[in-house]
Amino acid sequence: MDLTTLTSTFGGFLWTALFFIVALSVIIAIHEYGHYIVGKKSGIFPEVFSLGFGPVIWSRTDRDGTKWQLAAIPFGGYVKFRGDGNASGAIAEEGAMEGLDDAEKRSTMIGAPLWARAATVAAGPFFNFALSILIFTCIFLFRGEITQPLTVGELRSLPVQQELMEGDVLVAIEGQAPPGSDEALAYEAFMKALPHEPTLDYTVKRDGRDIDVTGPYVYPPLATQIAPRSAAGDAGMEPGDVIIAVDGEDIFAFDQLKEKVEGSDGATLALTVWRNGETLDLDLTPKRVDEPQAEGGFKTYYRIGIVGGVAFEPATETPGFGTAVVGSVAQVWEIMRGSVSGLWHMATGAISTCNLSGPIGIAETAGDMASQGTTNFIWLIAVLSTAIGLLNLFPIPVLDGGHLVFYAYEAVSGRPPSDKALKVLMSIGLTLVLGLMVFGLTNDLFCP
Repeated sequence: MDLTTLTSTFGGFLWTALFFIVALSVIIAIHEYGHYIVGKKSGIFPEVFSLGFGPVIWSRTDRDGTKWQLAAIPFGGYVKFRGDGNASGAIAEEGAMEGLDDAEKRSTMIGAPLWARAATVAAGPFFNFALSILIFTCIFLFRGEITQPLTVGELRSLPVQQELMEGDVLVAIEGQAPPGSDEALAYEAFMKALPHEPTLDYTVKRDGRDIDVTGPYVYPPLATQIAPRSAAGDAGMEPGDVIIAVDGEDIFAFDQLKEKVEGSDGATLALTVWRNGETLDLDLTPKRVDEPQAEGGFKTYYRIGIVGGVAFEPATETPGFGTAVVGSVAQVWEIMRGSVSGLWHMATGAISTCNLSGPIGIAETAGDMASQGTTNFIWLIAVLSTAIGLLNLFPIPVLDGGHLVFYAYEAVSGRPPSDKALKVLMSIGLTLVLGLMVFGLTNDLFCP
């Protein structure tokens, strides 16, 4: 390995590590702030708010007496409340409750009412969900929704001549009026019925009158985005690339590309790619991917990891705030549903356990998404925030969900679990969490 290669590799590693730390730090800070603010408002005194673990590299104490600090190991964080024996808050610090009057005991995590402790613990995950909803809402408002009827926004660079112009309103394609893009089934059927040709006949409304023009196939084999850690990314494809041939056979439609990839059985494909007026030859090996189905469950496909799009950027309009919020909540719910379904199917052996990524895989994804633009990186933060919030609700000791199970037991039995039982359960929970991390790391290193 020469110095140039080494520098390039090290630079890529730094890029990946930086954006992984940024994404994780934002998510952890919001999670811990949820614990902090709800605990404080519930009358529990937060002694330490730490972003990171290990040696403290910066700290300050606010006027209420809470110490805010940055620690050297940036992969986590915690809030330590008065009386906590450790950052988990499940076990009282030895001797911490001795000599305290009732008011002082009330300000500790152990001495607070059950409702206050439960609200404080639950706040972390729910602040993660709130962050995700806020980010998705802002992105939906920023990106807008496609105008109806479909209107040409910005033309894309494609290897075919076209007569479409910005502002054209689509009246018909090949003599048939297209349904609205919000009519999913009818729109899909309409697009599938179009002939696979490099150009099609369009009727558009321009300057108040209908005219006939020639335009590209509506869904060309165009890569608008490259999925992180995908076959396309590994082969060197970039957003904006158009695949014009597979194994020497010309293609004009994204459906043709999909058919070639799904029928490959994982065999390497020889692609001819058009990029800004030049053609490139790339060899690409599709990867097996387990995809969630609308009716539930998963199905295995071969994929190369590109996101397609229409031959032009559709014109958009800003949706109503309520519409954006509803769409954001639905997005968060879908991520949660898909995550639980995926874990269940991995546990039952229905899909490969390689679908579970560890820290290296998440870091690589963060770097890839950041390289594709700020919006994509922020979108990833929202997805990871939902996933971390959900993970923390699992009923595993040391996680927030495990604490909530302890509180549920206390609510039913009238007393908390004994310190001895808590110590055993917390050890089991820590072992499970560390085992899951090691398993994910093993996947990162050895899964294809």
